[in-house]
Amino acid sequence: MADRPGPQVYSIAAHRGFADALVAGLIPRYAEKDLGLARLTLLLPSSRAVRIVTEAFVRLSGGGMLLPRMAVVGDLDLDETLGPLLDPLGAGADVPPASDPTARWLRLAELLRDELGKDAPKAPGLLRLAFETGRTMDRLAVEGLELGDLLQERIAGIVGELAGHWQDATRTFARVQARWLAELAARGEVDPPTRRNLLFEHAAQRWRASPPPHPIVAAGVTSASPALARLLRVVAELPQGAVILPDLDLSLDEAVWQSLGSAGIPSAEGQAPFGERDALAHPQYHLKLLLNRMDVNREEVDPWHRAGMASAPPERSKAISNLFLPPEGSAGWVSLKPEQRRLSGVRLMECAHPGEEAQALALLIRQTLEVPDKRVALITPDRGLATRVIAHLKRWDVVADDTAGRPLPQTAAGRVLLLLAEVAADQAGPVPLLALLTHPLAGAGEGRAAWLDNARALDLALRGPRISPGLAPLRDIIREQERCGHGASIAEWWDGVEQVLASLLVEGDEIGLGEALGLLAAAAEAFCGERLWGEADGRALSAWLEELRAAAEGNGLRLSIKDLPAVLRDAMDRVSVRPPWGGHPRVAIYGLLEARMSRADLVICAGLTEGSWPATPSPEPSLPPPVLRALGVPGGEFRIGLAAHDLAGALGAPEVVLSWSQRDEAGPVIPSRFVLRVQAMLGELADTHRESQALDLARAIDHLPQLPAYPRPQPRPSAAQRDVALAVTAIDRLRGDPYQFYASAILRLRALDPLDADPSAAWKGTVVHAVMDRWHKAGGRAGELLALASEELAEMQAHPLVRGLWWPRLSRGLEWIDAQIARDSAEGRAVLASEIKGEMVLSGVRVHGRADRIDRQADGSLVVVDYKTGAPPTGSQVQNGFALQLGSLGLIAANGGFAGVSGKPDGFEYWSLGKSDKSETEFGYCFEPVLEGRKKSGLPRAEFLAETERYLREAIDLWIKGNEPFTARLNPDLGGFNDYDQLMRLDEWHARGEVGA
Repeated sequence: MADRPGPQVYSIAAHRGFADALVAGLIPRYAEKDLGLARLTLLLPSSRAVRIVTEAFVRLSGGGMLLPRMAVVGDLDLDETLGPLLDPLGAGADVPPASDPTARWLRLAELLRDELGKDAPKAPGLLRLAFETGRTMDRLAVEGLELGDLLQERIAGIVGELAGHWQDATRTFARVQARWLAELAARGEVDPPTRRNLLFEHAAQRWRASPPPHPIVAAGVTSASPALARLLRVVAELPQGAVILPDLDLSLDEAVWQSLGSAGIPSAEGQAPFGERDALAHPQYHLKLLLNRMDVNREEVDPWHRAGMASAPPERSKAISNLFLPPEGSAGWVSLKPEQRRLSGVRLMECAHPGEEAQALALLIRQTLEVPDKRVALITPDRGLATRVIAHLKRWDVVADDTAGRPLPQTAAGRVLLLLAEVAADQAGPVPLLALLTHPLAGAGEGRAAWLDNARALDLALRGPRISPGLAPLRDIIREQERCGHGASIAEWWDGVEQVLASLLVEGDEIGLGEALGLLAAAAEAFCGERLWGEADGRALSAWLEELRAAAEGNGLRLSIKDLPAVLRDAMDRVSVRPPWGGHPRVAIYGLLEARMSRADLVICAGLTEGSWPATPSPEPSLPPPVLRALGVPGGEFRIGLAAHDLAGALGAPEVVLSWSQRDEAGPVIPSRFVLRVQAMLGELADTHRESQALDLARAIDHLPQLPAYPRPQPRPSAAQRDVALAVTAIDRLRGDPYQFYASAILRLRALDPLDADPSAAWKGTVVHAVMDRWHKAGGRAGELLALASEELAEMQAHPLVRGLWWPRLSRGLEWIDAQIARDSAEGRAVLASEIKGEMVLSGVRVHGRADRIDRQADGSLVVVDYKTGAPPTGSQVQNGFALQLGSLGLIAANGGFAGVSGKPDGFEYWSLGKSDKSETEFGYCFEPVLEGRKKSGLPRAEFLAETERYLREAIDLWIKGNEPFTARLNPDLGGFNDYDQLMRLDEWHARGEVGA
């Protein structure tokens, strides 16, 4: 390939399309008879690049051909891949094997725990710190830096001037790295980046001494690692070698090129390789760094004159060059002619929010597919946005795969393992347990329907406050379900589930990571069978599990069971599950890394907001930025330059759409600095580059004609449907909000409590009523009430946290009740009945209810008592007929509706366990809504039953026997009834002011 003396280095301009242009130039050069291209060795930057170049060969071959050998330069087995070119027998003796990265991660966690002592974080934080420590060690190794470089006096002086926490972090890092390197040396291993560097050095020495007989071309490699740069220099000088770079701007003014900074060449001896004014965020900076480390001048680089199938006009590259000028150079935009600023074929699309953006992007892709053979690529670092676009494309049966993959925890197989870890950590808590049992893979097969029936029955039984942890309370619930008519099937089902779960709920607070992974894998397969491992996500999970378990078994790391879900989630987040082949052949969805070297007729760059593209630079937690800069390790802004280069490469497509949203789920966002540059350079031309059609279609695609306003519900059921019995607890609902009564008593709909719910007033009331009933039926002896309450809470399987938070208040309220009943007994008042059911017929309607307690006073009259865990109804509510429970129970008693109870009620009392300043225990008081003394509201005692009966007959005549509509929110100022607000579609008509109309 040597057409001239010196290194053979080429650049493929952005507008030419790297992969297609590369192949378009390689085929005529090496398409010889016999083997031809098969003798060529291509060094490529990644496995994804191998796939992209392979596809380009298929497109441009025009028929069958033998492909060249393609090797990934970052491959740890590069010596085996290149075979005789490196003489692997000799290489094996010189290049030690690489250590296992997973084993290193776990070992670094142990070393950090040992170094930090009592200051060491818990397992999740410790393992995150270990991962970041390993990543920092790799960054140093890539740059060819050793531990001795970190211990130089110059570096020590910099550290001494920093804050105390940075000094501590640097010392800890140095000690941990020293111990780790000592262990590696004892085993005869090296870290993976070190092995790669050694392989690069070996290849460079071998090829320099004895050039290979066949051509070697390095294409698309932009990593500026010193060892790799030296190898690329050797490749460029081989008789049949060449280095081909992507998007190196050969037209950039020399003054601008020099203004990028020193780029790895210190300005003076003892100075840092990177100057403080270096333009690390410029898209050409990393290429300048690579050329400097290759010892190649930009003038020695030749343009690659072949173009790909999806190439843009040549002036596009000049516009891209102008777009990314440094601040000093961008001042010249004002003097550029319109044709020099115009980005023909580039459109700008600003969306209101990510949902609108995803819909518009899907429409652009769908529109492109109308053109035969036209390819479209969506490039975005926002995986959530990519997922939305994929979902929208299913509207038209377009299957698009996100080649960046999905994090393993977001896949079905990965979720199973995490749910099992959460079940173990939460001691079979209801939320993770039911999420596991209803997971799509759990119990799949012929018995799936029965499995779900049992899981749903358990779901209903677990609604409300959390029960005690462990499997025993769950077993009691299953027995109760059997008694309720679910039959033996649910017990048999639970036997199998319990057997699997029992292996996870191990004794003790800690567990070895390897042991935990083994238990989780066995449990996952027991629940899901072999289908768990059958798909791409299952295979990825299996490989990850085996790798981590093998590393953990040789490691003594133990962790709290409660930390297990967080540890596994962090580790799984670093694994991407990429889809197999099978998506639409003309649609590609890429992340930034996957998009490099790719090309399509339409390229859409989406998610262009600050923090996304470019991403926010994250500082190294192990070493301070000044130390890294002094050592010659590129900082966080270097990654911004790479993101800019990714965008510059994408802008070379024939058609480009740049898309961003004004806000995300959290609030307003700032457009990417790259977008702002595009708009600034275009100036008044920006409006001609707006993409509006896709936005208009996105806003219209789901638009419906305005529907008539939803009216305030006023259902009028038939007379037969209205003919229902009245519970005393439902009368207030009937008068206060008839629609709520309609939904509950006529439609028979019930609101479900959430799982792990906070203790509701109804649940607390159930507990108190059960406790008081047991106490009264046991004789009501003083001093026994608290013991019975504790037993009742235990039998209800109340969670220890619930008991701990509520018990102090409950116990004090019960102490007041105990004392108050003793005082009443001394005055001749006795408990006649508790939790007694009764009924009567009024106006042809059965009225029924349960009285919490009925007492007989010394004069023979009755007192109706109702227990409340919170505040009782006010006197005003009783007076206006919206709290009729006590009066209704009194009417039943007056009519002889309670078996064994006779007499006329004369007392109507609420006994509340709420806070009271007048109570000797600070909790508990009695309130009687009777209008007497200084009270300003309530019903007179003599008229209490008569007024209650009047209100009750009025309600029966209007809604039960009459034809009155069950109007929603008839009394809007009356609170307490909101179970059916969604059913009545309250928000749709409430704001129109119809309430109270």
